[in-house]
Amino acid sequence: MYRVLLVEDDPHIREMICDYFDDKSKGALHVETASNGQKGVEMAYENAYDILILDVMLPELDGFEICREVRRQSDVPIIFLTARVAEEDMLRGYALGCDDYILKPFPLSVLYEKVQALLKRSKGLVRYELLSSGAIRMNPNNGKVFSGDEEVKLTAREYAILKILLERKGSIVSRETILIKLWGYDTDIDDRVLDNHIKNLRKALGENSRQIKTVIRRGYKIE
Repeated sequence: MYRVLLVEDDPHIREMICDYFDDKSKGALHVETASNGQKGVEMAYENAYDILILDVMLPELDGFEICREVRRQSDVPIIFLTARVAEEDMLRGYALGCDDYILKPFPLSVLYEKVQALLKRSKGLVRYELLSSGAIRMNPNNGKVFSGDEEVKLTAREYAILKILLERKGSIVSRETILIKLWGYDTDIDDRVLDNHIKNLRKALGENSRQIKTVIRRGYKIE
């Protein structure tokens, strides 16, 4: 059985997630909850959890502060739930060491599958230290990205796109997959927005941007 800590101040969301996870996992995922940040930190310190799900906007301590405190002693996977879509917020979360973001509103099935994927990947809380492809390297623990020997600064969207491509190195990632992961199912985003982010990502990576390939009418891949 896996233990999940959910820190969320909305009782309706807490109840929905708990009920869905219990039913879907047949009891294999046990969700414990806290309604404010201070209680969440205390529970994280006092108990061994396999994954944390943190709302960003919380009473007393926000999700970022919880993440910072937890990362001082643990590499437990962390997912942020948030209605805040500002790029600086997302980049801050990744820099603090979160593993994924889910934008509200979200399908419970998507949250469940992301939790399952992180649990499988963590293998007892062992996280991948480095994502790389050729001269491009990313450290998910501190949010740093290098192109060759140079550290490059990316926006949150650019960082997220690169992370998706690196996690699927050598495979084609469809445009739809990237749009859904970054903006969610219910957001009507013009394809040109994604094109612009890809263009800026390539510019930031310099000559090593040639590793990111456009596959006509299919998507992108890094090789």
